[in-house]
Amino acid sequence: MAAVSTQTCNAIEPPGEANSETRAFLAHLLAGEGPIEQIDTHVSTILMSGDRVLKLKRAVRLPYLDFSTPEGRLAACAAELAVNRRTAPGLYRGVHRITRTPEGGLVLDGNGPLVDAVVAMRRFPAENLFDYMVRDGRLTPAQVTDLARRLAAFHARAPVSRREGGAAAMADLVALNDRSLRVCGLVRNQEVDALTATFRARLARHAERLDARRREGRVRRCHGDLTLRNICLFGGVPTPFDALEFDERLATIDVLYDLAFVLMDLWHRGRPDLANLLFNRYLDETGEAPDAWLMPFVMALRAVIRAHVTASQSTACRSTGKAGPAFRTEAQAYLALAGDLLVERPACLVAIGGLSGSGKSTLAAALAHRIGASPGARIVGSDRTRKRLHGVFPLTRLPPGAYAAAISEQVYAAMRDEAAQVLAGGASVVLDAVFARPAEREAVERLAAACGATFEGFWLEAPLATLTERVVARRGDPSDATPAILAAQARRDCGVITWHRLDAGLVPKTLADAAYRIVLSAMDGEGALAVGVVREHVSA
Repeated sequence: MAAVSTQTCNAIEPPGEANSETRAFLAHLLAGEGPIEQIDTHVSTILMSGDRVLKLKRAVRLPYLDFSTPEGRLAACAAELAVNRRTAPGLYRGVHRITRTPEGGLVLDGNGPLVDAVVAMRRFPAENLFDYMVRDGRLTPAQVTDLARRLAAFHARAPVSRREGGAAAMADLVALNDRSLRVCGLVRNQEVDALTATFRARLARHAERLDARRREGRVRRCHGDLTLRNICLFGGVPTPFDALEFDERLATIDVLYDLAFVLMDLWHRGRPDLANLLFNRYLDETGEAPDAWLMPFVMALRAVIRAHVTASQSTACRSTGKAGPAFRTEAQAYLALAGDLLVERPACLVAIGGLSGSGKSTLAAALAHRIGASPGARIVGSDRTRKRLHGVFPLTRLPPGAYAAAISEQVYAAMRDEAAQVLAGGASVVLDAVFARPAEREAVERLAAACGATFEGFWLEAPLATLTERVVARRGDPSDATPAILAAQARRDCGVITWHRLDAGLVPKTLADAAYRIVLSAMDGEGALAVGVVREHVSA
């Protein structure tokens, strides 16, 4: 038999577990393929060799699943194949029954008694896992944008349920997390009591909207376990796989709760910028922006799930001495993140204006993940709003008539309407548009006041030659601006600019840091003078 290299120790069963014989049999099947790599999670054993992958359900019973019988494992394998062919049909080859021969051995798909079952998959390079791509800094904004579109399309065609979900389902999740935290022993029971009380108080405030979302068809048969380690690049495209198969009810959830897992994971991995990008591109595709205020709650639920699952892995590895402390540290980090996500943060409206090419969208993206509650502010841009109102893809070029004054007034009104809906729930917004007319700037200031949100406006400036170079160099951008359009903007009288005037020629990070300091000062209540009086040209 080829040597088996065990990559991780996540086992939760003692030596001699029920399907140890099956693992040896599968290793024998792969022996001719070359070296065998084994990955153990808390519920699965995965054997890989060559281009083949065999995935075995471990004979475990947990509060939320039961794989303790061969029949249960076979049913789970069949369900895994079905749910994952929705998003990754090329990855999943089929399911094999493992049966006992008359001689006492094991065979695939025989006629003897059922012993186990296995899912057969195609192998892909481990470095194509989003988990590793984030770790190595290789996950790009373009890939995140592509993922957002694919998730939105997947959710749109997923079966609707009006029986599952809603506030009652969230209450069950809070209770499940409470029980699991007590079992894993990650923190003292008094701390679990406090955390659960916070969740229940927040749920009481969200219950009406969660139930309404169920009635509106936002509860669907989703992926259910959408972490970075369950998304890969396959055939060059972001591909979710390893969907939750063992409990139909746990996977029939609000689409925002499905999205929350990968957002939380990106936040935990130190990439709030990518989390905010995914969040905003998903909202662009789905129209879910008015409920953005629910995201901190559902992300916190996901963080607690990851905490107690990781803590269970720590407990399992304690007897072997392998990786146990590392798992426990990771679990504590997830739990700390959950607490941070539940901290209330005031809503803020930031408006960014300036001529085409001044870097408004770049600054919006750099600021959004730093403003308001996680996963940051909703970005409402005039370019994407205009394309949406015309029913076209963001990169589709519109004819000149789409930029008539009357149409632009509709665009700005639609932006304000969306911002008002987001702010009403307590989430923050960044508006990105030229804002050349004083009336446009005054309207968003009045909007912030009406919604009780802190307001900061920024006006980006740079020499016309610099702006022209940027407009000419644009590729793959929703903006339809041309040098001629920019020149026309430059001839326009924009009136008195009372917003903070920033040098758009600065390095993007320097510019973003300068803007963020102004916003932070205002949010902390220390920036009243700067907001009301000081309009200096920020150059550092």
